[in-house]
Amino acid sequence: MSRTYNFSAGPAALPEPVLRRARDEMLEWGKARASVMEVSHRGKDFIALAQKAEGDLRTLMGIPQNYKVLFLQGGATQHFAQIPMNFARRDQGVDYVVTGHWSEKAAKEAKPLAQVRIAASGAESKFTAIPPRAQWQLDADAAYLHYTPNETIHGVEFHDIPDAGGAPLIADMSSNILSRPVDVSKFGVIYAGAQKNIGASGLVVMIVREDMLARCPKDIPKIFNYAEHAANESMLNTPNTFGWYLAGLVFEWLLEQGGVAAIAQRNLAKADLLYGYIDNSGFYKNPVEKSARSWMNVPFTLPREELDAAFLKEAESAGLMALKGHRAVGGMRASLYNAMPLEGVQTLVDFMKDFATRNS
Repeated sequence: MSRTYNFSAGPAALPEPVLRRARDEMLEWGKARASVMEVSHRGKDFIALAQKAEGDLRTLMGIPQNYKVLFLQGGATQHFAQIPMNFARRDQGVDYVVTGHWSEKAAKEAKPLAQVRIAASGAESKFTAIPPRAQWQLDADAAYLHYTPNETIHGVEFHDIPDAGGAPLIADMSSNILSRPVDVSKFGVIYAGAQKNIGASGLVVMIVREDMLARCPKDIPKIFNYAEHAANESMLNTPNTFGWYLAGLVFEWLLEQGGVAAIAQRNLAKADLLYGYIDNSGFYKNPVEKSARSWMNVPFTLPREELDAAFLKEAESAGLMALKGHRAVGGMRASLYNAMPLEGVQTLVDFMKDFATRNS
């Protein structure tokens, strides 16, 4: 095979054992004598799959019983709009902490649907730092506080759960869900696009406290109403069956690796290896304040932009894929999601050392 180490920010690398199993089960899944994509989502076999996937996710994240787990369609961007639609009135204030591209976009999408306030912003630092909690200006009457724990583009991550000041806390965990343990009980809602640490694009996992569902208005279409989806166990309409299946395989793989605590140790080791080399290289630079550096997405720059094209071409030849940084920030970006092994990061560091030696 010619598979590479895939550092894509998303859709991202999946664990090879998961891909191999999906390949082996593609034509005949279990005893169904058909693909999982060809069987009814209301049949007993798929219902069992769905229940197991939810149970495994609850185990991995320690999800309390008073939370519903939804497997929905649409990327997280769709839910930037659905969240205010469900959890706030149009005349009600909602607080957003903006620490990069995705939290900024979430706030913009909410503006037609609620009274958006920017409680804190990292724009002044060009999104290279997290505004200190003491400087946040929260509305005591806000319907919720929304934040993005990990910014995929700017490489900024919260390493603790912020105090929401009494409002329900809503988090877009698309790019760091399942990467480390998290206390779910501190959140009103957690949602995540699947294509980074869960599985394939087109699926969104939502973990929502039951009291939040009581807010969902009855005058919006049922297809947009989270309470309706919860009442129908995520089968109000035909779900993304293959995405749900693939997510279940990833959850099984994570449990086999020792769960989220074990994965967190690996993720920290990978991040420490790459940041440690960058900081001591004298050639590469990471712009993010050390206390806010992401474990999942590591942006870095070379000393001269004219080296970028050669770096990317040679990296791909060396079996290192998708290292080009987002157009908003330029440079390079290595995404170190759960499926990236430590060996892949070591291979990247070895290549970076060689490239720096030849181009210093």
